[in-house]
Amino acid sequence: MRTPGLRLLIAIPLLLAPLACVEQELTIESDPPGALVYLNDQELGRTPLKRDFHWYGDYDVRLQLDGYQTLKTHKRVKAPLWNWAPFDLVASLMPFTVRDEQKISFTLKPVDPSLDQPTNLLARAEDLRGQLEGGQYTRPPTPRATPATKPTTKPTTTPK
Repeated sequence: MRTPGLRLLIAIPLLLAPLACVEQELTIESDPPGALVYLNDQELGRTPLKRDFHWYGDYDVRLQLDGYQTLKTHKRVKAPLWNWAPFDLVASLMPFTVRDEQKISFTLKPVDPSLDQPTNLLARAEDLRGQLEGGQYTRPPTPRATPATKPTTKPTTTPK
């Protein structure tokens, strides 16, 4: 036997469901501001920026700004407790808007001008080449074919 009170208790959340809303916003900041932001290899814009998002989890982040080292990292955006199952169903049925504002910040390091000089760059490249070729277990380099070289294989069919 069902009571009218039980029906009303079930009907009220269903009637209010269209009024409910869950808003999720991600804010990305950098020091200094103005860095170009890529999230999972998608360009979003320049910091500081606010963006709606739908998925929690691990994001690949890349920030680029002239005069600063490119920052490649990842950040985990954690879901609040009210957004875990089964609590998320209750949150989406609330008669008011539930907001989740996530914020991540990054500090960019300036480019070292001494590393950008051509003479220093060439010296570092030669040093790295020496480390690469100098290993005990390193194979000798494979010679590359030049465009003027003819193929060494013979055709399997004879031309007519």
